[in-house]
Amino acid sequence: MYNEEITTIQNIEIPNYAEPFDDTPIQMGKNETIKNKIARQLLEIGAIFLRPNDPFTWVSGIKSPIYCDNRLTLSFPEVRREIEQGLAETVSKYFPTCQAIYGTSTAGIPHASLTADLLNLPMGYVRTGVKDHGRNNQIEGRVEFGWDVVVVEDLISTASSAIQVAEILREAGCNVLGIVSIFTYGMKKGLDNLQEANVINISLSDFDTLIETALEKRIIELSDVKKLLAFRANPSDSSWQSL
Repeated sequence: MYNEEITTIQNIEIPNYAEPFDDTPIQMGKNETIKNKIARQLLEIGAIFLRPNDPFTWVSGIKSPIYCDNRLTLSFPEVRREIEQGLAETVSKYFPTCQAIYGTSTAGIPHASLTADLLNLPMGYVRTGVKDHGRNNQIEGRVEFGWDVVVVEDLISTASSAIQVAEILREAGCNVLGIVSIFTYGMKKGLDNLQEANVINISLSDFDTLIETALEKRIIELSDVKKLLAFRANPSDSSWQSL
């Protein structure tokens, strides 16, 4: 019966905000794709909370039915291994010419380090601002003109942080192949920003997969789906709370 309820998500209008690369998902065994597995694990460890009827307040003041803290994944070895393996496989699949990995500061740094280690590639990170001492670096770690590089981010919402890192690396003479990330909200603003910056993002899991997983695990009800999708379509419009 509950499987029938899940299929009705297809009857709810979902904006077509597909990501640039949506190739065949990496399989994790027993027909569970990496998108499904990561979504399930993020919910199980409490890295993502869904509260459509008791929203969180973001720093910006926006009321949100979802809260994501992917830093928590570092405290769970099994989940951490799945994520780093998934990021490494994503880089190898979509960006096979990658010569170095760079993390966003600070959330992307540990994931960039572990991913680079699996791929046996140089790793660095990009500061949010130039250091006011020493060599005044903004890019930490080795960087070479002409390198093909990939940026690692933990969460994509508006994508502004990851895009800023990509632009700084481009200014340093690198060819930014794209971004790999753990999770994306798939917000229109974020997708528009990525398109404008001419940057590709590939996420291990996404908002739609999370909703399906949360329904399956009975974390949310089918009546909550419209609220979640309306929030994703326009986070600044609080009218989603009255749906």
